[in-house]
Amino acid sequence: MTNPFFIGTFAADTGPYPGLVVDEVVYDITTVVPGVVDTSSLLRDWEGNVELLATFAQDATARTATPSRRLSEVQILPPINPAGQLLAAGANYREHVIQMTVAHKIGNPDLSEEQLRAQAERELDERARTGEPYVWVGATSAICGANDNVILPEVGSDTDWELELGVIIGRPAYQVTEVEALHYVAGYTICNDITIRSLVPRTDIPMIGTDWMRSKNHPTFFPTGPYFLPSRFVPDPQNLEISLALNGKVMQKGHTSDMIFGVAKLISYISSLVALRPGDMVITGSPQGNGSHWGRFLQEGDVMETTISGLGTQRNLIQGPVGP
Repeated sequence: MTNPFFIGTFAADTGPYPGLVVDEVVYDITTVVPGVVDTSSLLRDWEGNVELLATFAQDATARTATPSRRLSEVQILPPINPAGQLLAAGANYREHVIQMTVAHKIGNPDLSEEQLRAQAERELDERARTGEPYVWVGATSAICGANDNVILPEVGSDTDWELELGVIIGRPAYQVTEVEALHYVAGYTICNDITIRSLVPRTDIPMIGTDWMRSKNHPTFFPTGPYFLPSRFVPDPQNLEISLALNGKVMQKGHTSDMIFGVAKLISYISSLVALRPGDMVITGSPQGNGSHWGRFLQEGDVMETTISGLGTQRNLIQGPVGP
């Protein structure tokens, strides 16, 4: 196996370009792979192109002859350009669902915290055995870069964080089996699914219940990146640590093994209903430790620092409303 390398989208004085990152140096992929102009076109022939990139990453002479910049010298943009579909799994970490059940007193509000937790555990065990994932569609206009400011909108006062493993699709996938599913993954990245909790319920139309459009899709609400790591360097996506710190204090600390439905199951389920295409991103749910659990939500001036094993780090300053 070659040494790990990353793929993303970067900007310098010449504008955005797809880049290959080796040892903190960014190489312009347009000069390495003929016909590639962005990461979206790179993914259209992922199986062939990733082999070209792997060969290049191992060839020190070729890298020396290729235009490059230090990672610290470029702007880091969302890795997939232009973005594909965004499909998001909800309520997919066991401990997270239990914490949310207790925090929001979901079910019988007269139950104690211990009773609510026991109720949630029973329901999750049954869902894992006989149920199916819950997946919703996000707006790609909400995606921002790994180091961009997250802008609070003028609505809501309980904006929450939800750090998630992002899965980049590398082959057309429709009605694939769970056994086959991971073969359709190009790589993995970090995504933070920001949510305004008070905008989730729709009390005016209780038969519908929740409103993910208004609560999760504001501009900058999906910090993504800094890049993606090809799947060949991630032997098991269910064996990754995931952590979010707010102003230096760790708030979320979980493990992808706590997913109720793993990455392969999610891809298989989604592809049974939706035709996935190269460049689409599946985000896989958030572990325990959200603001709802702590009773602490995002405020102007906060700094979130997030990481997932081997996938890099995000750092986002929280900014107040800026208007239209």
